[in-house]
Amino acid sequence: MDEVLTSSRQTVTDQTNWFAFGLCFGCYVMGGTVSTLLSVFLPVILPEFGADASSGAVLNAAFLYGWIGGGLGFGLVADRIGRVRALTLATALVGFFTLLCVWASSWPMMAAFRFMAGMGVGGVLVITTIYLSEIWPERGRAVVLGLLAMSFPVGIVLAGSMNLLFAQWRVAFWLGLIPLVLALLVAQLLPESSHWQAAKKTSDSSRQSLWQPQYRLNLVQGSLIFSAVLIGLWAVFSWTPSWVQTLFATDADARQARGLTMMLFGIGGILGGAVSGFLVNKLGMRSTLLGTFAGCLFACWLLFGTNQAFSPVIYAETALLSLCFGVSQGTLSSFVPLLFPIAIRATASGFCFNVGRVLTATGVFFVGSLVAVFGGLGNALLFFSLTFALAFTVTWFSHRTTSV
Repeated sequence: MDEVLTSSRQTVTDQTNWFAFGLCFGCYVMGGTVSTLLSVFLPVILPEFGADASSGAVLNAAFLYGWIGGGLGFGLVADRIGRVRALTLATALVGFFTLLCVWASSWPMMAAFRFMAGMGVGGVLVITTIYLSEIWPERGRAVVLGLLAMSFPVGIVLAGSMNLLFAQWRVAFWLGLIPLVLALLVAQLLPESSHWQAAKKTSDSSRQSLWQPQYRLNLVQGSLIFSAVLIGLWAVFSWTPSWVQTLFATDADARQARGLTMMLFGIGGILGGAVSGFLVNKLGMRSTLLGTFAGCLFACWLLFGTNQAFSPVIYAETALLSLCFGVSQGTLSSFVPLLFPIAIRATASGFCFNVGRVLTATGVFFVGSLVAVFGGLGNALLFFSLTFALAFTVTWFSHRTTSV
């Protein structure tokens, strides 16, 4: 009889966890969609507002800085008021301010709405990762976080499809209704993390600080590893189409190759995230990270160091690199949160993730200016691939503690 009751409870728990995963996945997908929705329609939005390319840069920057602020701020909020309430607020913020874009009458107004939506996206990405890492049993945690990492590129694909479905950009921004519905479902149906509740009840949890000496080493390690990987990843993402262009005599010849390489980056990211959890369970967290960082470094050398003219082998090398990127992102989603105790986990993870984004925005900017220094875009990208060597080195010497 006891065995039957235990089995029944386990079934209910599993069903609850998978339902929670489904809602978190949906919130994360919306984060990916909202992040790239403006870029898809920017060529028609700017003329309507009588704005130029510099105004478009401000619109994109507003979202990025909102994302960084939301990742930092909502991490702190999630540690104070709970994962579910914080996720509800962040998801509602995404939906509400995306919906307000429908009635934007100028590009500065649009920038303000995008900044606030970016704050929500930054919060969603941090909180969903933390929440699932706490409610999921250890045996399947790495797998489910790897699957969660797939959701952002899925959202990017969805944003691209909006351009095919809707000719009017304001109609597309009604998409903001979906995060609002998801926020209601999260608030009503998701159980709070029992680990957070237990940590909140302990007498010393409220006195724990991100800056206490015992957490500094992991904070530095987590920030360095994530920043190094993100700088290398976004340098490659941002500049590979331009590098491909240099291998062709005319733009007409290069157009298809540019599109295919970017598609491979998206597909590889999805597949890499999907398999990352299985690799972690098989090889261990540290070995998976070391292997994928070494793979990124090797694939960058193959792609940018051995090709002086375009050939189909570039597609295979791009696929290998994108697969390594996907594995790295899925694995880091598990690795970084577990560097910290529950009481400060969301705050610390938000710090690591978003310090990385600040450094990435700065680092990617310098790729273009280094082309002349290194004698070509391929050489500049090879230089930036050394960030994976930094991530490998820090991981090799890293100290990791698991708190759940």
